[in-house]
Amino acid sequence: MDQYDAIVVGGGLAGLAAAIHLAGEGLSVLLFEKHPYPRHKVCGEYVSNEIGPYLRSLGISLPAAVPIRQLRLTTRAGRSLYADLPLGGFGISRYALDETLYLQAIRIGVEVRIESVIKVEYESPGFTVHTSSEASYLGKVVIGAYGKRASLDRELGRDFINQQSPWLAVKAHYAFPSWPGEQVGLFPFRGGYAGLSRTESGACNFCYLASYKSFRPHGSIDRYQLQVLSQNSFLKHFLSEAEMIFEAPLTIAQVSFGGKEAVYQHILMCGDSAGMIHPLCGNGMAMALHGGKIAAECIIEHLKAKTFSQEALEKEYKRRWQAVFSRRLQVGRWLQGLLLNENLSGLALGPLSRTPWLLRKIIEATHGKPVTV
Repeated sequence: MDQYDAIVVGGGLAGLAAAIHLAGEGLSVLLFEKHPYPRHKVCGEYVSNEIGPYLRSLGISLPAAVPIRQLRLTTRAGRSLYADLPLGGFGISRYALDETLYLQAIRIGVEVRIESVIKVEYESPGFTVHTSSEASYLGKVVIGAYGKRASLDRELGRDFINQQSPWLAVKAHYAFPSWPGEQVGLFPFRGGYAGLSRTESGACNFCYLASYKSFRPHGSIDRYQLQVLSQNSFLKHFLSEAEMIFEAPLTIAQVSFGGKEAVYQHILMCGDSAGMIHPLCGNGMAMALHGGKIAAECIIEHLKAKTFSQEALEKEYKRRWQAVFSRRLQVGRWLQGLLLNENLSGLALGPLSRTPWLLRKIIEATHGKPVTV
């Protein structure tokens, strides 16, 4: 049975970053991803510049990414507020970013297998990972970076997987030449909110989160966009003028923002597998990459120690994860409650428009400092 220093389950941003980082330190790494690269994913596709130094340390260059410097927040009634982003960011599709990371992983020596993991078993001093092809692999450590929810969560018995989530996410790319490339937009509507930003292809990524309660009476995405999203005056203009490039929107059901464990059954959970920040915070992609960095650094430190302790590794990873992300997740939950409350969001926009520094502070609370290497 093949054995590796680290096995990564999931080849999204967190999993790929961790795999590249580990392999760059000379560790043997096996990564499983169930879908071939490249492909589009439901995602906001705005990345905070906080993660730029780390990407460069991994050997990742993104010359086609679109620089983003400003946030535009528009109320349902059409009133807009603008704020410069303290660090700025860039727009890039998951199609392009995931493939770039994947190709770098291959170059640096990560072994990538396109298949599903169906079971992970821990028996000190390591793990056995079983796949859909009925193969098994041994790993000293395992990272779970397989996304928001998966059948593996059910097999592991994670609590959140049995809880109904009230959220649906929808995404598509559009031709919309009038949108300023340097802006990322945030647009609330009754029952949800939408984001808009330009990607490396020139297309605009339009992604929104909607509650099932608001969506269900309308029965289809087209009717929902016409009857609900269009109540926001900007979204009405966008949906009437923009031309969808995708054949059909991509969707994800049962999007959960409930609490998750950073470590579960000795697996270091990473990215959305460890907890999702609300999309309105605009930096879930940067957080996923940062999470991969934290996991990789902890694993490197402990595997290269004189004596390896799984317990010490888990404790240190949980400590670092909480220190970096717990407050930002809390702020995200608070902001979502504010934005989706029609009365409160309207009252809040007045003071924010008169005190731009306050909006800047809110942005800073949902973003991190540049990730040092």
